[in-house]
Amino acid sequence: MLLLPLVLLAVLFPAGDNQDAFQDPIRLHCIQISSFANSTWAQTQFSCWLDDLQIIGWDRESATPIFLKPWSKGNFTDAEVKELVEIFRVYYFAFIEEVQKHASDFQLQYPFEIQGTAGCELHSGGVILSFLTGALGKMDFLYIKNHSCVPAPEGGRRAQKFCTFIHQYKGILEIEDTLLYKTCPGYLLSILEAGKEDLEKQVKPEAWLSSGPSAGPGHLRLVCHVSGFYPKPVWVMWMRGEQEQLDTQRDDFLPYADGTWYLRATLDVKAEEAKGLSCHVKHSSLGGRAIVLYWGYSVSVGLIIAAVIVPCLILLLCLALWFWKRWSYDGIP
Repeated sequence: MLLLPLVLLAVLFPAGDNQDAFQDPIRLHCIQISSFANSTWAQTQFSCWLDDLQIIGWDRESATPIFLKPWSKGNFTDAEVKELVEIFRVYYFAFIEEVQKHASDFQLQYPFEIQGTAGCELHSGGVILSFLTGALGKMDFLYIKNHSCVPAPEGGRRAQKFCTFIHQYKGILEIEDTLLYKTCPGYLLSILEAGKEDLEKQVKPEAWLSSGPSAGPGHLRLVCHVSGFYPKPVWVMWMRGEQEQLDTQRDDFLPYADGTWYLRATLDVKAEEAKGLSCHVKHSSLGGRAIVLYWGYSVSVGLIIAAVIVPCLILLLCLALWFWKRWSYDGIP
């Protein structure tokens, strides 16, 4: 039932030979969410992701995939893309029909939702691990282990019955095994190669401090904003000297339309304890350096005067020279 993410991987790419190693694990996963309201109404949504970057979406109206990046297709020809779209459509309608046909056999009571996640993960050293999990509602239902369907404990007898049922279909299990452990790694390596320039781009973050609603009288909420950075991994921490403030709270990442990210880190402290605190930001684009912003840091009056007076003096000097030259030329017959 939950094989569409695997079918997608099979169609997109054959096994590749790119053996580049990456320092951090890179995860390719496809998600299927199918909602069944009754025996006649259902809808399915699909998406594929490279870590937190969505590379394939889904058009419900036409029941077709949407390639969100120029390199989401890899080296596919137009004919191969067309074939892929047809496979999506066939699976879309077949999956709904089969689930509704066997709903009573597995004691599925409407409404219910089925979720499936399948893919593979590239670790440093070139090790690639594959996975497939299925859930019924909010309950884990099954997963693949040692090339076999394994019922999740939460799935109970129903999950056991399903795995027993699917084990009867050796052909399906062989296809599943090939897609998970051979095709998925090849596809992952291929899209990493096709999208290398885009995926390896680095955008430096901007950071600034502000105050937020305090926890109460005599307290301050210190807010450190980090904006416009890519890739997503970033380290943000309030510190006192070299000591990390473990009460630092980080909000969820927020995406920008250009693909960069925003993150906010806050720290609640007593007003008299704010002095000496600083926000530290580390990101791969900074080349090993860190952005450090000190709370309560104020520019000296001398620097302010210099910043205002010096440009004014330069402007006055330029005007004086211009008038002097004009006066000198006016005296020439």
